[in-house]
Amino acid sequence: MIAADTSGNTSSIAGQPVFTVVITRPADQSSDLIARFTAAGIATLDFPLIDIAPVTDAAPLREALASLERYALVVFVSPNAVDQAFSHSDAIWPHALPVGVVGPGSVQALARHGVAAPTYKVISPSSGTDEDTGRFDSEGLFAAIDGALGATNLEGKRVLIVRGDGGREWLAERLREAGAEVDTVAAYRRLVPEPSIAGWARVHELLAGEPHAWLLTSSEGVRNLHELAQDHLTAGEIVALKHAALVTPHPRIAQTARALGFDSITVSGVGDERIARTLIAAVPTVAQPVSSNPAHSPAKSRMTETNASTNASSQQAATSALPPNQPFTPYEAQKRRSASGPLLWFVVVIIACAASVGGYALNRKVERTEQQLVQRQQANDTQTNELRIKTDQALATVHQSDSQVAQLEGKLVDAQNAQQALQQQYADLARNRDDWTLAEVGQMLSAASQQLQLTGNTQLALFALQSADTRLAASDSPQAVAVRKAIAQDIDKLKVAPSTDLTGLAIKLDNAIEQVDALPLSGEAPIAHATPKAATWSDTAEVAAKTGEPRWKVWWCEVTNGIGQQLTSLVQVRRIDHTDAMLVSPDQGYFLRENVKLRLLSARLALLSRNQTTLTSDLQAAQTALDHYFDNLSKKTQTVIDLVKQIEAGSAAVELPNLNTSLQAVNQYRNRG
Repeated sequence: MIAADTSGNTSSIAGQPVFTVVITRPADQSSDLIARFTAAGIATLDFPLIDIAPVTDAAPLREALASLERYALVVFVSPNAVDQAFSHSDAIWPHALPVGVVGPGSVQALARHGVAAPTYKVISPSSGTDEDTGRFDSEGLFAAIDGALGATNLEGKRVLIVRGDGGREWLAERLREAGAEVDTVAAYRRLVPEPSIAGWARVHELLAGEPHAWLLTSSEGVRNLHELAQDHLTAGEIVALKHAALVTPHPRIAQTARALGFDSITVSGVGDERIARTLIAAVPTVAQPVSSNPAHSPAKSRMTETNASTNASSQQAATSALPPNQPFTPYEAQKRRSASGPLLWFVVVIIACAASVGGYALNRKVERTEQQLVQRQQANDTQTNELRIKTDQALATVHQSDSQVAQLEGKLVDAQNAQQALQQQYADLARNRDDWTLAEVGQMLSAASQQLQLTGNTQLALFALQSADTRLAASDSPQAVAVRKAIAQDIDKLKVAPSTDLTGLAIKLDNAIEQVDALPLSGEAPIAHATPKAATWSDTAEVAAKTGEPRWKVWWCEVTNGIGQQLTSLVQVRRIDHTDAMLVSPDQGYFLRENVKLRLLSARLALLSRNQTTLTSDLQAAQTALDHYFDNLSKKTQTVIDLVKQIEAGSAAVELPNLNTSLQAVNQYRNRG
């Protein structure tokens, strides 16, 4: 634990852990704070609760920055808005264009990009008022704009507000009420991050009892912490988190935290210097261990607060060289002082009633008090904290004035034991979360495997495997890692699996089946009718003169050629390899064609059911019948034979991969015991 003395130095008390500050700003935006805490001897944990990402469509932002001459004022709501806007524009900022920002951080961000006073007119709450008493929010900025430019002077003029996605509309509404035309453009997006496993491990250690405090600089960060705690922390750790010390720079953030159940909140004021000064001064107070006994005495609490105030005063005196801090008061201290008087009279009335009614009434009162304690512990909200304070004071008074304190303490111990048992049950449920996850993944893989074998939809199976891998990514157990490796192997197999156009192959089979009835058999092939042609006689004398042959010889060649042409036109010779094809009668030809069609229909069913063996057998039988009994010289027969060959060649990739690797990995995990 770190203690701060009057000289501003820090020292470590032997045997106790170092005080830690959990910084929840976006990544790479806390270097100055970390340096201040390190110099003061305070450990830090960088635990971002907000991620800053560029906008999906930056065109509106670029268009607005490219036409700055249209605007009379440009407002940046945060340093992130400044950095993101200047990253999308290389133009030099117009000297005559005023710039409005909310706090010192935005002023420094503008200076990093070359926009700083007195060269440029920068309007911020700190520029018009005392920096320690200024209000660094939309209200303070509107007051500064009114003081620097005059809100009424903006009537009819255009104002550009550069902000993140969403955000408050208060400033835009006030400027519109003043008559200005307000354009808002998003420069960045705020995302909910997933802190690292090492970060959560350190948070578990801090919530187990190490002295620490949380720095929350935005209302959205408070909400993100509340949501992430529901998924990553146990019930006991959530209770410890809600009681942990919180430091916020603005009262609005503190109101958000109190609405979510946080009960120890300190408002430091805006600026790294005031945040660091508040946390360093509060180290002795925050680091005091909170007593788990609900019956601790009010006198002891007042003594602890007094010592903490003394130490804080000493620390403030040591840092008097820094600018004075705004005198914010922790919400918890205000609530204790405001509620102490009425609660004391309430306790006196309870004691008087208990003494008059007797032991029976007191026992009933104790039982009702016990029921209220259990309900308040489960509710875990603002009413729980107020009722717990009242119960502690009532119990302290009963301990001093009544002999039944022992019975009440015994019941309180029983309640604490029941709470510990409930926390243990929550822990057991958390340990079984991996088993539930693996069971769900097994169901997804089984369904995907069945769909893959029945429908052959590789895309659906690939989507199921990717969904199962995403589901297992949230678990860091060794069994989950082994299953993810198996799933990765099956994903790779599905990605490289050949794609078969089953629909196209089925269409080709349908075309072949439709053409079978029109195919000619070998014995039915049409024979062209003989058409005798008259020989054309040439001039024998002219041919003999040209060739030098005797005229009678030329005449003889003409006669023999003419007779040969006549005989060729009357006789046609064909070759049939299968003699039994000539013995097929017309009635048998009908059954032969029907058999071929049945073979092709069976092949179509085998194709759709992915039965590679039956498909190949039917296609080969159909092709054999076509070659054996049908006229292969016919174009129709050749077309059908080509279709069958194409289907046989394209069906080689019908067999699909399976998901056996992933299913075996899941089954091994289930049967590991």
